[in-house]
Amino acid sequence: MAFFDSEIVQDEAKRLFGDYQQLMQLGGEYGKFDREGKKLFIDRMEELMDRYRVFMKRFELSEDFQAKLTVEQLRTQLGQFGMTPEQMFEQMHHTLERMKSELDKEA
Repeated sequence: MAFFDSEIVQDEAKRLFGDYQQLMQLGGEYGKFDREGKKLFIDRMEELMDRYRVFMKRFELSEDFQAKLTVEQLRTQLGQFGMTPEQMFEQMHHTLERMKSELDKEA
């Protein structure tokens, strides 16, 4: 079975994309959130990034040609911005940590 033919892969991809879209819509209102709302948003973003990291690791470990191609396309796209997937995750982690720090200052 090809990597992308797996119902598990398809389901997780749909869930990740849907959850990401919802969080990005909510993120536009982040400045209006109260402290608890901001904490919840940051927690959800961390969970999403963890899920995305695991999902990408599945691609990297797969022997499927399409999965390997997808990883290479991601690396190429990020490379245009001078970044690797690992750096992308690290940057997102730093951003979330900074958001937490700013939230702590509000307390």
